[in-house]
Amino acid sequence: MEAAPTVQRSTHQSVEKGRSRHKISRDVETDIAYLYEVLPQLSQIFRIIDKIGEGTFSSVYLAEAQMTDGSRRMFALKHLIPTSHPVRIAAELQCLTVAGGTENVMGVTYCFRKEHHVVIVMPYMEHQTFVDVVGSLSFEDVKHYIFHLLKALRHIHKFGIIHRDIKPTNFLFNQQRREYSLVDFGLAQGTHDTQIELLKVVKSKAYKGGGPSKMVEESLGKQKLVPLPPNTRNPAVQFSTKAPAKRPCPPSRFKHSKELLGLDKAPRSVFGEKNVNDTNSHKPGTDKIEGLLSKPKREEVIPRKIVSSKHRSVPVRTPLNQRQKTPAESQKPKPPAVSPMLTCNCYMTDRVCNICLSRKQQVAPRAGTPGFRAPEVLTKCPNQGTAIDMWSAGVILLSLLSGRYPFFKANDDLIALTQIMTIRGSKETIEAAKTFGKSIVCSRELPRLDLRILCETLRGLRSWDDSSLPAEFQASRNPAEVKLDAGSPAKKHMSSGSLKSSAELQEMGWDKVPDDVYDLLDKLLDLNPATRITASIALQHPLFKDMTD
Repeated sequence: MEAAPTVQRSTHQSVEKGRSRHKISRDVETDIAYLYEVLPQLSQIFRIIDKIGEGTFSSVYLAEAQMTDGSRRMFALKHLIPTSHPVRIAAELQCLTVAGGTENVMGVTYCFRKEHHVVIVMPYMEHQTFVDVVGSLSFEDVKHYIFHLLKALRHIHKFGIIHRDIKPTNFLFNQQRREYSLVDFGLAQGTHDTQIELLKVVKSKAYKGGGPSKMVEESLGKQKLVPLPPNTRNPAVQFSTKAPAKRPCPPSRFKHSKELLGLDKAPRSVFGEKNVNDTNSHKPGTDKIEGLLSKPKREEVIPRKIVSSKHRSVPVRTPLNQRQKTPAESQKPKPPAVSPMLTCNCYMTDRVCNICLSRKQQVAPRAGTPGFRAPEVLTKCPNQGTAIDMWSAGVILLSLLSGRYPFFKANDDLIALTQIMTIRGSKETIEAAKTFGKSIVCSRELPRLDLRILCETLRGLRSWDDSSLPAEFQASRNPAEVKLDAGSPAKKHMSSGSLKSSAELQEMGWDKVPDDVYDLLDKLLDLNPATRITASIALQHPLFKDMTD
């Protein structure tokens, strides 16, 4: 996504102006100095300005570099944690080089590596934080947003790439210029017919060979970086011919992204006020939800007889590698495996018997961000495809239409599944699970909700008293809404944590939302992955009839 030179200069000036207004923290200065130390070649080319992102597996920095034509350009430097597996790093790079750089998908420009430290260099795209704009977007903005997200998904799915972590923070968005970019392929997996060779390796876990450097060098662009003049390099960097002294990584701190830091001014989440990912806090509004799908109870196991060693001496143990096994030990038979055909009486109940406890744990991919995982991921379905990305896109559209972000918040997969059932219905969820070999037991039936009524009520276009939403949603009401619904003469509507008047909502086009968008939302949130709409078909939806692909 190359911008015109005039736009680049404007972006560069606005970024520099914004960065100069605040001083970076001491912790960020320490992290930047550490990055220069572990990858000394960076200091010869880039002037790192700030840290702009931090996640579980990487940190992202904003940097400036001088090009061979004399221009200066902004880049995003993604420093992967040193414990990242080489196969995973190489697979992410191959996704960026093969599928990136077009169709709203971020590309890769350069890659630096020294020992186990890897930095991926990508074009910098100035963007807004989703939590800050979700309530201020017009309906036309929302339509463009989801259209370009679907374009990016269609493009990567064409290459057989399952992103697995589709969420607003991984789809950069510039509201003024309407620019979009899908980023972060660190969790990507391949379909059975993927064109990304290294994703096949990730799936088979049979990687043999070196790191990703050669592959990236072959795919770099023709334009080269040049060393920065001495007076423009970071003054904090000490240049020396000696190898940098090894020192431990900066002490770990709680990693809060800018989006999380802004949640206090964001709209309330739909399921409970507090962050239910915090297992130490009580979760108001989720008590009823937790009772719907309670964790299976284990039946009592017969206690074993314990022999006390209180009155006898304990012999000195010899290491296992020095001790020879006795004939009795070597001939000791292994416990027989439980036959998969053996049935029991705990099926379709809320109990788990000893036979089931002795079975092997079912393994299935579940990588992704809580709140955006599809039902087949939550139920550990082994066969997962690109449909899981489409579900995540549906959750994003649900947040955009309701003005609530995040929409789903749960501390485990069971609660997450219950929250989905509260929206899509328990009977429908149970029937859909049967299609991919799963059975779900629910203590009571939950009706399927009308998506238009749900979103319009949460955005403030409908009165809570007239919406007939279940009691589980009452916790998402803001106290200001309750007072205004009680009969305020100047009634306003709540959206994105701030009050919006009816006139403002009309100007933003929220009073004329067509049924087509809710039809698309229904197809994206299809509980059955086999019938869930694909990105290519979604782009042909009547909602986008006036938009050019």
